[in-house]
Amino acid sequence: MTRSRLAPGTGIVTVPGDRPVLRTADGEFLRIDTGRVGTGELVDRLTAGEGPHADPAAPASVSASASASTELDRLVAAFEEAGYAATEPRRAPLAGRTVHLLGDPALTEPLSRFAAAEGAEVHRATADGLAGLAGRRDTAVVWCLDSPVPEGLWAEADRLPARHTAWLRCHREGAHAWIEPLACAPGDVTSAHVRLRRLAATAAHRELAAYWTGHRTPDTGPHPTEASAALIAALLTADLIAWAGDGHHRGAGLPARRRLRRIDLRDLTITEHPVLPVPDVAPLPAPVTRSKA
Repeated sequence: MTRSRLAPGTGIVTVPGDRPVLRTADGEFLRIDTGRVGTGELVDRLTAGEGPHADPAAPASVSASASASTELDRLVAAFEEAGYAATEPRRAPLAGRTVHLLGDPALTEPLSRFAAAEGAEVHRATADGLAGLAGRRDTAVVWCLDSPVPEGLWAEADRLPARHTAWLRCHREGAHAWIEPLACAPGDVTSAHVRLRRLAATAAHRELAAYWTGHRTPDTGPHPTEASAALIAALLTADLIAWAGDGHHRGAGLPARRRLRRIDLRDLTITEHPVLPVPDVAPLPAPVTRSKA
């Protein structure tokens, strides 16, 4: 019979002279009321899969041992119900998901390895093929650039979330890499929204717009190193895991769908900025023509 094991990240702590406690994956300590079950029996059952196990077909003559075994089964069932033990091994968080990558290999290659390690099926994509990916709910498109984003390059990809295909991107401007919010549903933040929000947030909006449209001197880097590229790829993978998860935000930071991150490539510091979608502008009312009397 398959037996439960402690869930990843959890553990039982045996406190000398006191009852055992469960340390959850989030770092909480919960006291365990083992009843008549010995701590050693519980630990053996939830770690090595050993220990007594009730047999429903056993004769009534072994009622004492069967009772203890049944109590252990109930205790293990309580662990399972609370999510602290499971019979199935941990499922890779991106299993069943497909990730299409575009952009510069310095960034996409580590991302490809990380996403595949988390269970994703990874493919290379082209800009011409983006329209064919729209509408695939278990699919994400990630575009990584080691440069500013040329005007209009991401316009087609910005349409993907409206058809429930995930859209994630990053780019570099000078010494800063930007990871834009994950978009996977209608109304999410697109790259066009980010550009509008950034222009509205700076007094140098004309200069920033000119920089984006190519009115600048040739790029002098710094380009991502192996370490900074791995950091960017890890952050993008975390956003993909958030997309593939149950939709509930965990932790104290901003949710992936409302978070703009900036990585300083010189010292690898990360700053987070909240960002919201930009609503469509209502059309101006038609002018009223007045007839002459």
